Amino acid sequence: MAPAAVEFPGSSSSFKRVCVMDAGGCFGSALVHRLLQRGYIVHAAISSHVEMQSMAGDSKNLRVFHTDPLDYHSIVEALEGCYGLFYSFQPPSDHPSYDESMAEMEVRAAHNVLEACAQTDTIDKVVFTSSATAVLWRDPSDSTPSSQDVDERNWSNVNFCKKFKLWHGLSKTLAEKTAWALAMDRGVSMVTINAGLLLSPDLTITHPYLKGAAEMYEDGVFVTVDLKFLVDSHICVFEDVSAYGRYLCFNRVVNCNEDAVKLAQILLPPDVSSLPPSITVGESRMVPQRISNKKLNKLMVNFDSQVPTLSS
Repeated sequence: MAPAAVEFPGSSSSFKRVCVMDAGGCFGSALVHRLLQRGYIVHAAISSHVEMQSMAGDSKNLRVFHTDPLDYHSIVEALEGCYGLFYSFQPPSDHPSYDESMAEMEVRAAHNVLEACAQTDTIDKVVFTSSATAVLWRDPSDSTPSSQDVDERNWSNVNFCKKFKLWHGLSKTLAEKTAWALAMDRGVSMVTINAGLLLSPDLTITHPYLKGAAEMYEDGVFVTVDLKFLVDSHICVFEDVSAYGRYLCFNRVVNCNEDAVKLAQILLPPDVSSLPPSITVGESRMVPQRISNKKLNKLMVNFDSQVPTLSS
């Protein structure tokens, strides 16, 4: 297990050298920036040459690598000398939309990344970014009562995702299960962050997470997360020695009409006519919350995102 943040020895660069993959998106670049602020040496693994040029030279503690998660050797190169890895999958530019084939691609990428970590002697901990969609899709015929709250112990039903073409949930579920299987088989210490819908500036109605949004809302499991909280959560589970397993990560539940309308107006400005029939502007209605992030909230009680933890 990784040592607690205060125990990182500043004299040893290997303990504060981490890799962020994919570092090119909104979340990845924000995570890189925060890690640099906290004194880490960062290997930023990105898939676009344009992103490489824009990121290069930002800091003396930043190295940029062109990495393809489907190319095992490029992953190994980016991981060299790193103590930890923060991994999140970004769809390739030539295949931006989610369909059934995306699941196979994500599984291959997860397999490559965890195998590369197992073969990199210096890697001590992996933070694997998954999604709440790998947790919340349950078949009503399952033995688990639908009234029971959803938490990290739940996995989305693969057959249910296939039946209703919930490709985001299918991809995230299969990729995360692949990562866990490899981590346990190879002895890699791993923690996963199962994130809600990221409220990023580029969020649109076409985001694959939103397939089934009306059903998520009605079931009380439609959750979102802001960028700062998502970044802080990743750093917290990496630095805290007590972190283990999976963590549902969100800081807002969309379970009332007002929140649903606000989100719809962000996604479809200024048209509100595309809202689900159950959501009416001006009508007061609260759906019971049936998803819990108590495990993460408990871990983050003493986390301070503003204090650098490592010596330069």
